Parts: sequence; C-alpha cells; structure tokens
Amino acid sequence: MKQEGARHILVITYWDRDDPLIVNYTLPYLRIIQRILPAGSQIHLVTLDKAVRQGLRSPEQDGIVHHPFPYVPFGGAGMRMMLSLVWSLRGIVRREHIDTIHAWCTPAGMIGYLLAIFTRKPLIIDSYEPHAEAMVENGTWKRSGLAFRTLFRFERWQTGKAQAVVAASEGMRAYAKEKYGHVPDIFLVKPACVDLKRFSSSNVKRADLLRSLGLEGKVVAVYAGKFGGIYLEQEVFDLLRVAHDHWGGRLHVLLLTSHSREELLPFMEKAGLKPDMFTIRFVPPHDVPDLMGLADWALTPVKPVPTKRYCTPIKDGEYWALGLPVMITKGDLQMIQRSLNGMELGASSVRWTKPVMS
Repeated sequence: MKQEGARHILVITYWDRDDPLIVNYTLPYLRIIQRILPAGSQIHLVTLDKAVRQGLRSPEQDGIVHHPFPYVPFGGAGMRMMLSLVWSLRGIVRREHIDTIHAWCTPAGMIGYLLAIFTRKPLIIDSYEPHAEAMVENGTWKRSGLAFRTLFRFERWQTGKAQAVVAASEGMRAYAKEKYGHVPDIFLVKPACVDLKRFSSSNVKRADLLRSLGLEGKVVAVYAGKFGGIYLEQEVFDLLRVAHDHWGGRLHVLLLTSHSREELLPFMEKAGLKPDMFTIRFVPPHDVPDLMGLADWALTPVKPVPTKRYCTPIKDGEYWALGLPVMITKGDLQMIQRSLNGMELGASSVRWTKPVMS
C-alpha cells in the first residue's frame, strides 16, 4: 500500500543493467533523487538487457526496484518489442501506483511517451539531447530511413508532451525550438557528474596493477568505450601510430571495451601497430576506476558531428576526476597529431613542449 505523501517514479532506460551508463551515470542520480523524495517513496528502474535476469536486486541499487526486460535492436522487431514493453509497463504503473514517468534519453523517451499517453501520467525526459540526427550524422542511419524518421518524429512528440526536460547543455533549448518547434516550459540543465569517491586519487597508478599488467615505466594511454557509431574507428589507431612513433616501445594502450581483440586487429594492422602494445579488457564497472587510473592520458574519439555539441560524454568526467589529460576530437586528425607530438607525459604530471613535428 502506498504511504501518504510518497512519490513512486518509473525510470525507463534503453540500456543494459551492467552498462556503465547505468552504473556510473543513471544510478548515482537516482540515489540523489531517492534521498530527497518523501518517506515511503519508491524508484522503479527499467533496463533493456541482452541477458534478462529476472528478480535481480543488487545492493548497489540501494533499494531501487529493478525491472529487466529483453533488449531488441532498434528497427521493426524493436518497435514490436517497444509496444509489448509499453503494455507490460502499464501493469507496473497501475500495480506500483506510479506517479511520474522519467525516461532517460530520447530512445527510452519513445517508450515513456506512449506510456504517458496510455496512463495519463506526467512525463519527464532526462539527458535530453538529439539522437536521431546524431545517428544520421555519424553514418549509422540514413535520413530517408524508417529508423531516423520514426525516432525524429517521436523526439518532436515527446518534446511537446513532456512536463519537463533535463538537458546536458543549454544549447539544447535552441535546438528544440528549431527542430521540434517547441521548448517545454520547464527546461533544466544538469552537469554530467562523477562519483568522486569511486574515481579518486586512491585509484591512480596502483603499484600492484602496474606490476601485474607489466606497465611499470610505460606511458599508458586509455580509452574506455566502443568503436564505431558515434565514435571514430580507424582514425583512433592512426593517431596511436603517431603516438608510437613519438614514444616508441614506452607506449602502451589500455582499451576498456566490449570489442574483442579479433575485431580490433584489422585496425591495428592497417595502422602498422603490433597487438602486444594493447591490453584489451571488458571489465565490470566497479573495476574501471582502478584500470583507468593506470593511464597517463586518455582519449574521447567522438565523431565531430554538429549534434554532439549538445551531449556530454560521462567518460570525460571520469578521466578528469583521476587527473588525466584528455584528447578530444576536434575534427582534424592532423591537428591532433601536432598536439600529440608536443605533449610530454610523466607518471604524475603533464606539460606541453614545443611541437617536434609539423
């Protein structure tokens, strides 16, 4: 039975429960929300998991009720999955006395929009940023394709329906006005925050990990994320070739990614890089701070497309929390190469020197 004055919130995401975007981004915010809600309030978290784990209740969730559903990629089958999910969530809204639907990003916002229509509950869109146009700009979708036309239309509809939106950038206000023809009355901007207890100086250059991975005395570059989609692919390895030409055998690259070595070998070979200069690991989120902290510098190779100005990669905050300098794409690989050739890195400091190559 619902306690008087309590608020029950249904949070909808389009991510796997183990995705870093859930563990390092969504859950910290939900804990903050949980602390300020009236007594007896509940947060219900919906994830789309590649391997559904019914009844999962992690201590990390601090009492947040988890509702896992199977993930289906965006497309025809994905739309059928979405309609089935909306039907299931209607039952949760009714059974759990949900007051508010809180969708994270616009793909999940499609589900939230339909659910809000059917249940007449208020809708909030969090991490409000372009997704449809970003997928066209990075070459994943075609502007004439069904995927783009569907999501872009839903982005416009959910913008008009939402009681409030929470953007990552103030610039999203002008984008919404231009592209969707509407700006919600409640338009908020929040920073992409990092838990400084999880990413701190205690995670930097752990001697036992340096020894076990053979990284003592190395200049370590780290990238945490995927290749392809919104991220560059071959260009990253071409950049690392320039880094290797500068530092030689001292350079080692730590890739915290779900890609296998076999998937990445063609990029290494094309760039003329030996596989043994890479350590490739797909690790649980709780191991990321210690491994990321082994690095001397970090990469965020987001494709420099127009809509990315409205987004905030959470990995940048994690890098900076560990004191790492971050190389961020500016659209001109030659510029990045010139910058890299002018950078001299030590284990605990960064200084810029005169470039040695043009």
